[in-house]
Amino acid sequence: MVGLEKVDLKAIKLEKGYVGEGVQEENRRKAQQAEVRKSGTQSKRQESEETRSLNALSTGQSNSIVLEQGQPPVDDSGISFASTICPAPLCRQFWKAGNYDDGLNSETTLQNGKSYLHVHPMFLHSNATSHKWAFGAIAELIDNAVDEIQNGATFVIVDKTLNPRDQSPALVIQDNGGGMDPEAIRRCMSFGFSDKKSKAAIGQYGNGFKTSTMRLGADVIVFSCHLGDRVMTQSIGLLSYTFLTQTGHDRIVVPMVDYELNTSTGNMEISHRYDKEYFMSNLSMLLRWSPYSTEAELLKQFDDIGSHGTKVIIYNLWFSDDGNVELDFDTDPEDIRIGGDVKKVQANPAWRTVNEQHIANRLHYSLRAYLSILYLKIPETFTIVLRGQLVEHRNLVLDLKFQEFIVYRPQTGGCKEAEVLTTIGFLKEAPHVTAHGFNIYHKNRLILPFWPVVSYADSRGRGVVGVLEANFVEPTHNKQDFERTSLFQKLEGRLKEMTWEYWDYHCGLIGYQVKKKLPPIEPPQDSPPGMPNSSKMKHVALNLGMPNGGKTKPVTLNQNHHSVSVKAASAAGTPFQYENVVLE
Repeated sequence: MVGLEKVDLKAIKLEKGYVGEGVQEENRRKAQQAEVRKSGTQSKRQESEETRSLNALSTGQSNSIVLEQGQPPVDDSGISFASTICPAPLCRQFWKAGNYDDGLNSETTLQNGKSYLHVHPMFLHSNATSHKWAFGAIAELIDNAVDEIQNGATFVIVDKTLNPRDQSPALVIQDNGGGMDPEAIRRCMSFGFSDKKSKAAIGQYGNGFKTSTMRLGADVIVFSCHLGDRVMTQSIGLLSYTFLTQTGHDRIVVPMVDYELNTSTGNMEISHRYDKEYFMSNLSMLLRWSPYSTEAELLKQFDDIGSHGTKVIIYNLWFSDDGNVELDFDTDPEDIRIGGDVKKVQANPAWRTVNEQHIANRLHYSLRAYLSILYLKIPETFTIVLRGQLVEHRNLVLDLKFQEFIVYRPQTGGCKEAEVLTTIGFLKEAPHVTAHGFNIYHKNRLILPFWPVVSYADSRGRGVVGVLEANFVEPTHNKQDFERTSLFQKLEGRLKEMTWEYWDYHCGLIGYQVKKKLPPIEPPQDSPPGMPNSSKMKHVALNLGMPNGGKTKPVTLNQNHHSVSVKAASAAGTPFQYENVVLE
């Protein structure tokens, strides 16, 4: 094993109930790092294991993950590691953690006349920088659980747990989906694999797990239980930036072990996928670098998973610039917040509180607020549990008054790409709130919340909010924006026009001077010959309980934009009803 000769990591038996010692002084950690680097070059890896890893890589098998094999432990029963140092990254701030020098050059291995480039550990950090926002990284992991609904998942738990070695906070995300068998967990923790074959699946690149976990903390351990073909397996994998950097690895190494149910005895036993020496080598690395110092403590993590499901524990969480853990578990015991991210809203003093407490502002620092709108729809059989409390799903459409429904039909080269229904209206709190913009979903997942497509002057556009699902454009890898294609640029331009048109015709409903008068309604008639995208519409009057009696007239938007409009509204908190638009 690379660079471990100088560190006292001898495998020993320990008394039952032993827990690794707590956090040591920073200078002790620095001394260990200096000692590891002083060792110079790497010890020679066992050639048979290197050959096996490379053969798997060349054939595209799921074993392509590089699983290094260290020296066999002196005893194969009840092993544990007693280290006076609790492993932690040297730099605890994410945006600075990539600045390290391992003193080694990346190697290219020649196998069967072909060259194979190893992925350097620094890639784990640079790959994770695609997530600028910690909640975006958490959402990626929630997506994995939501994708498991098709495999029977009924919940996902997001909570705080403690690292038993030093009692530092860690983030746990657990679901009761189908779980991963040994092959699937290796694909999950490798690069470039994706098992998401369903068109409705949110994930598609096979990279979200690595980017999200490494963005939240330096290390992650995964426990997954799978039941399939009458075979029950338990798998454990460790992706540790701390391990890789402190031991001077020049490639990504992921220790993994698997267990399989012996139906004759009813006990979980070491899987026969690999020989025992290989298993014990990987187990030794898990016990040295994970939060759990004994095999019994590792296996205990499966107790609340059952026969199927996955538990992800992210530890050595990153710090913010002020030296505190970036994820704040203490301010609200029923929430997870981003420390120091609460922003003061510039507004009339009388309206400041309503603006600061509005979800458009709270979602940036409150995970509970963000998760409540993360999905456009969510099955009644599935729940998100945050810090022991259910997250109440929130339909942003119901937050709007004086609603209008616009069918937008984007075109490329004269061909219709899609047909999108956009709901637009004023926030119920308007004109007291300054929030505005569009909430754009993709395949049911929120990508852009309250995206301000216009910068209003003289309050033009104030409080105007829209909701739509745009499956015809592709999100970026971090699912926090869209690829800036021509289709997306056309959508942006159309949403700007919707905002201006809606405000100019309806701002009088919230006390502003009307910019434009509504055109008179005429009975639907057939379009003249040659008129493209002719359509017939039925209008629904605004609810009479609304301000101004709801007597404003519906608006037909410019047909040159290939869109039509239907007017409807609802009283506060009650679902609205509207007639279908017939497009001919």
